[in-house]
Amino acid sequence: MDTAPSLGVRLYGTEERVAAPRVLRAGPLSAELEAGNLRYVRFEGIELIRAISFIVRDHNWGTYSTQIDKLSVHENDAGFEVSYDAVAKDADQEFRYRATIGTTSEGLVFSVDGEAVTNFLTNRTGFVVLHPIAGVAGALVEIERVDGQVVQGRFPELIDPVQPMMDLRCLSHQAAPGLRVSCRMEGDTFEMEDQRNWTDASYKTYVRPLALPWPYTMPASTRLEQSVSLAVSGSTTAANSADRVVTLTLGADQGPAPALGLGLDPEQIEPTRYASSTLALVRPQHVICHFDPRRGHDRETLRSAAAAASGLGARPWLEAVLTSIDGVEQEIVSLGEAVSAIGAPFDVVLLSPAPDLKCTLPGSTWPPAPPPEAVFHAARKAFPGVLIGGGMFSLFTEMNRKRPPIALLDLVSFTTSALVHAGDDRSVMETLESLPSIAGSARAIAGELPFAVGPSAIGLRMNPYGEAPMANPRNIRQAMNFNDPRQRGLLGAAWAIGYYARFARGGARAITFGGTTGPFGLLQTPQSWPVPWYQEHGGLFPVFHAMRGLAGVAGHTQVALDSSDASAVLGVCCYTGQGREIWIANLTPDTLRVVLPAPARAAFLLDAGRFVEAASTPDLLDQLAPPADPSSLTLGAFAVARVRLL
Repeated sequence: MDTAPSLGVRLYGTEERVAAPRVLRAGPLSAELEAGNLRYVRFEGIELIRAISFIVRDHNWGTYSTQIDKLSVHENDAGFEVSYDAVAKDADQEFRYRATIGTTSEGLVFSVDGEAVTNFLTNRTGFVVLHPIAGVAGALVEIERVDGQVVQGRFPELIDPVQPMMDLRCLSHQAAPGLRVSCRMEGDTFEMEDQRNWTDASYKTYVRPLALPWPYTMPASTRLEQSVSLAVSGSTTAANSADRVVTLTLGADQGPAPALGLGLDPEQIEPTRYASSTLALVRPQHVICHFDPRRGHDRETLRSAAAAASGLGARPWLEAVLTSIDGVEQEIVSLGEAVSAIGAPFDVVLLSPAPDLKCTLPGSTWPPAPPPEAVFHAARKAFPGVLIGGGMFSLFTEMNRKRPPIALLDLVSFTTSALVHAGDDRSVMETLESLPSIAGSARAIAGELPFAVGPSAIGLRMNPYGEAPMANPRNIRQAMNFNDPRQRGLLGAAWAIGYYARFARGGARAITFGGTTGPFGLLQTPQSWPVPWYQEHGGLFPVFHAMRGLAGVAGHTQVALDSSDASAVLGVCCYTGQGREIWIANLTPDTLRVVLPAPARAAFLLDAGRFVEAASTPDLLDQLAPPADPSSLTLGAFAVARVRLL
């Protein structure tokens, strides 16, 4: 394996090039221009608004990749002006618009003047504004409604399952002590949803209200004019440093670290058995075996999945989709008999009616489904002596909107994906910011019951909002990817460390990652999509080492590990047989210096320079050595480190 892959493959699993955003500045105000939209609007370095975007969606909620033409950007000491033409179209329909972005004495204005060239069927065409959650969740906000009424409110602390704010014209809040920003949205009625439901680190204000019919058609020649303006007042003394030093500190003991598991789709049973000797080195505590009769799964599927899980040294869990409504009790009886016939191997049985795998938007009627009482009373009889779980196999969003019957359960479970609304690298990592909110909200839903997370991955294993996740034959970054390239890069390993750290701190009893092999897997097996470098060389993905490390600390007593910049570095610390051990990850593409919470007696760094070696050496991160500087480490882009502390 002496042929080194490109840096893109090592970091992101893809050769796709991404243009760097252009930073626009007007004195203390700055914003990033990316694909015609604005991200990270800041004042004196303080984030005011995470994004202002004009988006065009089709009737399946797919977002068009608009074609931009005549882009003009002018900057001077007084401010900046941007303008461009754009078109969103497919073989059947077309929408064109002219966009202008410019600074004002108070802030900036982003305006669009558009026209439907043909009859245009859409679920949403218009502005979307994202407010950040850090420092904003739970904060006061002044709300101006469409009718001019002004009221006081708060951004939700716990995640709101529907729309926390409606009939919006303007939102004003304090971005930092002494710094106020007002966001005025013209041209339609706006409303807000809590995007933390989907692990986005934002509150999203959008058009048009979901109570109106969708999809809807804009007849040909329909004009659309909208604008978003920001007005900033005051100033701040908050310190903002470009210094890339992150300091870690230790806190109190927190009980056992969550069990670590892997998901297993029946399509991956044979590849998993083939690679079982290597996958068993991860030593997952459990494997969640998916079962769906609609896909032809039967008793042999149950037997093979349980055997594959046991072959990894893990306890099998069952995740079963129920297809009946009136006959659900008999379906559960039959499933219980099938499980008993193969030796009742499952410690935990999770059940979900098939209708609950799809989204039901606020204000819509939930489709017919069997009553929870019938499902879980039947499950108690059919699966004696095992833990019975409920929740959602799809995403936290759906569980938050249709709460599980906790009085009938032993545990609550749900999954997440980092790609529901955006596919770029920064958005993927930003999803980690939302996980403490999800953990807190899940805790409130579950009450005294434990909650389990997963199988979760960067990619989307099932699509509640459409027919299926996005196929990715070009191996690119995109929202709703099934086979996402970053699963195979260092970014995927760093994301996994951050994901586990967030939910471990948030009180999850068990955390299950996406898969053993395949699109969410830990090592290369033959695939129908491009797998650069690995398809010629084979081997382990960096996330294999992250999973092996986290499984090794699971069950051991956690010590709170705090980061001075949790958007840059996250990790876990546990007492093991070798003393205190930490697993940390650089969540950024930048090189960082990390000040350790205690002197290191041994460490190992998995970074781009060790990528090829890591692909062929399952125990590579066991090869710890005394670091040159026991007090700190230098972590390259998306590097993962294992450290034993004195």
